[in-house]
Amino acid sequence: MTSNKRRIAVLGSRSVGKSSLIIQYCQNEFVESYYPTIESTFAKTVKFKNAEYDCDIIDTAGQDEFSLLNSKHAIGIHGYVYSVSSRNSFDMIQIIYDKIIDFCGVANIPCVIVGSKIDLKDSRQVNSEEAQGLARDNGTAYVETSAKENTNVAKVFELCLNEIEKRTPNNQAEPPANRCIIM
Repeated sequence: MTSNKRRIAVLGSRSVGKSSLIIQYCQNEFVESYYPTIESTFAKTVKFKNAEYDCDIIDTAGQDEFSLLNSKHAIGIHGYVYSVSSRNSFDMIQIIYDKIIDFCGVANIPCVIVGSKIDLKDSRQVNSEEAQGLARDNGTAYVETSAKENTNVAKVFELCLNEIEKRTPNNQAEPPANRCIIM
């Protein structure tokens, strides 16, 4: 079985659960609190659709509308996480998405939008229908998760690999370098 290399950079506003999602996926544990992330990389080998993928998952610092999106995260493979309990983090999706489109110079990129913290039912500010509409309007995949309850955590990364594979020519170990992916 050949192994394919994939880089996934997870983007999102501050405190939306990016690190919790990645740590739950890579280490099967939920971390209640930690210091704000500057940038960390996690490695995980994943079997998906009869293929093996060596994934480098980059946990980025939180983004806001004023932060400069690092071009090394805009070119390659990416993910975007927002918290269903934060309207502001949801509103940032289109801004960050548009920045990535500008960096990449393409109109169609593989993407998965992730609504995190669904376990916080009483503080929900973004409903599923609205998020699904945004995903549909941008041609992206969408999933809601809870790192705390380990709900749909693996599905996030399966959807990401699926979106990548839809746009990677057959028998190509790595997608073209000029491709962008948002998760």
